[in-house]
Amino acid sequence: MGDNRKVQAAGADEAQVDLEAEFKASNIQEVLDKLDRELIGLMPVKTRIREIAALLLVDRLRRKFELSSETPTLHMCFTGNPGTGKTTVAMRMGEILKRLGYVREGHLVTVTRDDLVGQYIGHTAPKTKEVIKKAMGGVLFIDEAYYLYKPENERDYGAESIEILLQIMENNRDDLVVILAGYKDKMEKFFQSNPGMRSRIAHHIDFPDYTAGELLHIAKLMLERQNYRFSAEGEAAFTEYLKLRMQQPHFSNARSVRNALDRARLRQANRLFADAGRKLGKADLMTIEAEDVLASRIFGAGSGAV
Repeated sequence: MGDNRKVQAAGADEAQVDLEAEFKASNIQEVLDKLDRELIGLMPVKTRIREIAALLLVDRLRRKFELSSETPTLHMCFTGNPGTGKTTVAMRMGEILKRLGYVREGHLVTVTRDDLVGQYIGHTAPKTKEVIKKAMGGVLFIDEAYYLYKPENERDYGAESIEILLQIMENNRDDLVVILAGYKDKMEKFFQSNPGMRSRIAHHIDFPDYTAGELLHIAKLMLERQNYRFSAEGEAAFTEYLKLRMQQPHFSNARSVRNALDRARLRQANRLFADAGRKLGKADLMTIEAEDVLASRIFGAGSGAV
């Protein structure tokens, strides 16, 4: 009987699995490709997401061989300036987790302090628990998470919300992933004041600012999705706009680009309307010209928004 056991053990050790086939069957690549299409650059971020996906896939294969281990801790912290793609990556992370069976639904619930913390005694716990209930089975994305903690205010109830989150992150990590997001320096101070929260975060991912070239690429993709385009002169003007806008305060990367394009479209519409006597072709309706960009007050020529 001892020999039979050895044979069975040897057979189990010799069993093999096709990792590439498992990867294709999971359809993770579809999500990663979508992320590449949606976000320009951010290679360090995309690399880290692929690494996490690889960890989860291998962990799933280990289970098939009955190689016991704890479920990987998947709570994360995304740091970076506004408009760098943190919410989009969180959304795709939810899809990856669902396809690999680590959460049931894979949906994303995005909240801020106001959604979690009440203004009077007894209000915070129900608010926090209701948000957690909605997020269960998916990803809870807490933007500007450091605002949960306000030690200078003795009557602040953010600490109560943090305590509930800590319990859920520890006890329900097999069906809920929490992602904290915000500016890097402020998140670091938050973790210093809340070591229990730091200990539950396994993955810290920093989102770099976009370069001017990447922002121009983003702008052209945004226009293309809405059936617009730059003329050659319009593109040159927008390139100059980006150089100036990036030096100003409150610049929010892709978010600022989207706002700038909305205003350029507004100016284009007004330019076309001002010349309503002439016939318009498809190209007229699609094209953002230099004057639509240069009218921005950032050039000192306009009186409207930047």
